[in-house]
Parts: sequence; structure tokens; C-alpha cells
Amino acid sequence: MKKFISWNVNGIRAVMNKDFMTSFNTLDADIFCVQETKVQEGQIDFSPEGYHCYWNYAEKKGYSGTAIFTKEEPVSVSYGINQAFYDNEGRVITLEFENFYFITCYTPNSQDGLRRLEYRMSWEDLFRKYVLSLDEKKPVIFCGDLNVAHNEIDLKNPKTNRMNPGFTDEERGKMTDMLRCGFIDTFRFFYPDTVDAYSWWSYRMKARERNVGWRIDYFIVSERLSENLRGASIHPEIYGSDHCPVELLIEI
Repeated sequence: MKKFISWNVNGIRAVMNKDFMTSFNTLDADIFCVQETKVQEGQIDFSPEGYHCYWNYAEKKGYSGTAIFTKEEPVSVSYGINQAFYDNEGRVITLEFENFYFITCYTPNSQDGLRRLEYRMSWEDLFRKYVLSLDEKKPVIFCGDLNVAHNEIDLKNPKTNRMNPGFTDEERGKMTDMLRCGFIDTFRFFYPDTVDAYSWWSYRMKARERNVGWRIDYFIVSERLSENLRGASIHPEIYGSDHCPVELLIEI
């Protein structure tokens, strides 16, 4: 059985000073993904023993970025979604293994005033097309901060947040489109009715202490892997970022 972890660390250099290595070692994942690394090449020397390391940096300094640490060496590695206009922010890394593709993704935020919603909608369509192109070849597992609470159960205050970034009808609709194309939200696969299960909390108003949060970090898998799924969990007990790690257990 494989254990996969995804965590938006909101700055990997900052989280290194907040017991990140203890969490990394305790979780002991076969593949450990991070988003929003906020570093450029050469700004951090993090090569955990026993892992192959892959980084995708944003062109803009101190912004976005992703990384994957995997115990098993992949057959191939690629960066981005084969779209030059959308591939300068370090948002996607794809590992190809013998029996599946593994992707980590940091979906663009629509930002205050939804000023980046149009960009986000275009990204969503292109990312879905990219994932589907891989799914034609072998099953896909993708994870990361997808910057959307899909349903009302996925955030504490759905009524007051409707049409705010991460909970617009448009963003939620794009997640629905992805799932309808033959994919599973693994946490809801195991816990369809569980409430108050969140992976992100604002730093304001003691939101985490009060568990006023959003579930915006996911593991999504091809439907044909449903029989391989063994567990999905969220780790709110792990601090260091405004997000917490999410986990998938799978036989693959």
C-alpha cells in the first residue's frame, strides 16, 4: 500500500522553521507533495534522504511553486500543462510511473474582487484537458491546493461566502466538470457526509482555533482506481501553514 501526502506549505523556507522535518518524517509518505513553495532555484537545499526530488519554480520571485519528493523513481517527469502562457508560475509537476500518472497542482486563486477569475476559468479547462489526455493512457492521481470548496459541506459558512474566491458558482462548476469526466474526490468517497473537515483556515479571527475553515486541498483519482482506494484523511493536528496536509492510501 502506498501513502501519498499533499500540503500547501505557504512558503517552504518559513515552514522549515516550524517543525516541518518532524512532520515530514512522521508522515513517512511514499510521495510527498508541497505547493506554494515561494522559492527560486538555489534558495533552499532540501533533499531528504531516500527521496527523488523535483521542483517547479515560478518565474516571479517569492510566488507559487510546487515540489514532489518520491521514494520510487518515476519513469518520466514533466512540468506544467504544455501551455506556455500558463506554465510560468510553477503550478504543476507530473510524474509517470509504470501503472499510473501522479500530478501535483497549485490551482490559481481568483483573488480579491475575482479579478483573476477569467484566467482561472481558462486554466481549469486547459488543466482538465491535460489530465484527460493522460487518463487516456493510464490512470491518474492528482492532488494539491485546488483553491475551491466544491460543495456547501466543504466550508464553514457557505451562505456568506458564496461568490467569494474559492466558492463561486464558476469555480465549483469546474470541479463538477472534472469529476463528471470520470474522477473521484477521494475524501468524499470515504466520508460523503462528514462536516467540519477542513484543510485551510484564515489567519484572521482565530479561524483555526474555532475550526472556521475550508476544504480546498484534495486527492482526485480516476474512477477506475476506486477499488484500489484504502483511505483518505486530513491532518489538522499538523501546524506550520494556514493549510494542513491531506493524505491518500491506495494499493497501486
